Amino acid sequence: MNVSHKGYLRATQVAFIALYSIIITGSLVRLTGSGLGCADWPRCSKSKFIDVSSTHAAIEQINRLFTGVVAASVILCVLMSLKLAPRRRDLIAMSIVLVAGVLAQVIIGAIVVWTGLNPYSNIAHFMVSIFLMSVAYMLVQHAKIFRLTDDVVPRGEPILKDQRVAKLVKLLLLTTGAAVVAGTLVTGSGPHAGDENAVRLGFAMTTIVRTHSAFVWLTVATTAALIFFVRKTPNARIVLSKPLKRFSAVFVFQGAIGYLQYFLGVPIGLVAVHVATSVAVWLFAVDVYWNSRLSVSSNSVLD
Repeated sequence: MNVSHKGYLRATQVAFIALYSIIITGSLVRLTGSGLGCADWPRCSKSKFIDVSSTHAAIEQINRLFTGVVAASVILCVLMSLKLAPRRRDLIAMSIVLVAGVLAQVIIGAIVVWTGLNPYSNIAHFMVSIFLMSVAYMLVQHAKIFRLTDDVVPRGEPILKDQRVAKLVKLLLLTTGAAVVAGTLVTGSGPHAGDENAVRLGFAMTTIVRTHSAFVWLTVATTAALIFFVRKTPNARIVLSKPLKRFSAVFVFQGAIGYLQYFLGVPIGLVAVHVATSVAVWLFAVDVYWNSRLSVSSNSVLD
């Protein structure tokens, strides 16, 4: 029995939400000091596979069990992609990448525990999550067009013809990514290690925060330049005005949270919001890039 296009789109959206949610629950594990609430893997302890005898163990256990929900959602995307008619290799491939990525995350998660929350393994854990969110975003967009066209993603003449704007879009993706990576180094050097005995990176907080801020302000400058040239370019306004507004709004919010948490001594609540919003910032940057690549036919379909 074939799967409906609408049903497949819903499955990709569920997978997207699940992948985003586990980033948030994972950050809460770290921020509550529960990173070693389960001191072993795959068992929680030497004597118990599941252990909720303490608050830290329960928090870590819930996060681990939620991995099963994430795995089920991405596996469902693969199975459903094989039942679509006509079959789309891009949808099948991206769904498989998500499954492979989740399996990689399970292995990295084990390494995080076995190394006692080594900051580099934690950074790898987060960066793979960012990659998976990017793939999940693209999968949803491709599935959306597939549902509306009953065909492959429309190729053709791109709406955006201004190469200066196109280069600025790529620069925006680069600077945003650099800011996110630098942010992980700040977290790896800061007080919220996931456990009081966890190793920290050797960066001085003032230095690494300034480095992170430099990439943030470079992103601000790139965004301002992009907005300026988009306003002067009619075809760029068609595809980039709304995505840029969305990106700018979430980026300003993220920047405000970042400075606020720094001056307030990085309280857990604000750090949690900052981590969650950092993923949104990256995804909105990806959204700008996606829209910059739309063709005339695909844009008319989405409209």
